Amino acid sequence: MAKKAPPRPAAVQNRKARFRYELLDRIECGIVLRGTEVKSIRAGQGSLEEAFATVHDGEVWLRGFHIPTYEYGNVHNHDPNRRRKLLLHKREIIKLAPKLTLRGLTLVPVQVYFNERGIAKVTLALAKGKTHGDKRQDMKTRDAKREMDRAMRRR
Repeated sequence: MAKKAPPRPAAVQNRKARFRYELLDRIECGIVLRGTEVKSIRAGQGSLEEAFATVHDGEVWLRGFHIPTYEYGNVHNHDPNRRRKLLLHKREIIKLAPKLTLRGLTLVPVQVYFNERGIAKVTLALAKGKTHGDKRQDMKTRDAKREMDRAMRRR
């Protein structure tokens, strides 16, 4: 019987993605990084809050992913806001492209982590934006669940 892999700790997470979007489908892909970018991400730095992915000329690019410059990287430091190429199979890109254009969906990065081999991976989610009412409804259900849990603990 195969052993279950331990859960991967995320190096960088997009915590607001679940609040802002309804996450429909998840895709794991690789990312092309430079040396100082890898060191910054391993240190837990980086922000996915404004990040999104686009399909351009048959390639997927991650934009808005801010990785601060590495403190000890001198001349060889990277541009913090450059666009980064995501590594997906051609057939996966062909499946994604029509969904992004026709249905009004977007690709949102949910987390960046390092797999067991030490390779940086990005979890993308096909997402649909929530309205203000949807966000309020989610908050109400969360509050109701929290209250029920508190009541159960008191008994």
